[in-house]
Amino acid sequence: MRGRVTDPAAVPAWIGLGANLGDARAALAGAVQAMGRLAGTQVVRVSSLYRSAPVDATGPDYLNAVAELRTTLAPQALLQALQALELAAGRERPYRNAPRTLDLDVLLYGSQSIATPTLTVPHPRLWERAFVLLPLAELRPGWATPAQLRAVAGQRIECLGAW
Repeated sequence: MRGRVTDPAAVPAWIGLGANLGDARAALAGAVQAMGRLAGTQVVRVSSLYRSAPVDATGPDYLNAVAELRTTLAPQALLQALQALELAAGRERPYRNAPRTLDLDVLLYGSQSIATPTLTVPHPRLWERAFVLLPLAELRPGWATPAQLRAVAGQRIECLGAW
């Protein structure tokens, strides 16, 4: 099933996108298109594009966004599909928080809490990172509390607007 997902079993999922190597804008745009081609998955909408400082303060700035999906893929299958997209984009994992051609994170999967060795939902650092929280709050107004938004207010991030 591709395109519009009408299956009542489809679940909303929010995916964090990031890249800071190569043509980051093209990588993110390609990832959004590729997510829309995943079986049983529809891209509902995508946040504005943001530029942010790397978490470890080394390397070039990141471009970030959040995509809202509707999917019939189970959480682990969605994660595996996203990791395949990262790999196809040249993603390497030489060390934690290394610069990357593409990073796709499952932030939220419906209202589920998931804790497995390979997947934690909600994403464990969701509330610590402006580059995730601000685009997610753009798609889900009122979801993040004012206190959560204030907690990331000191992080360097710039909304670049529509793609």
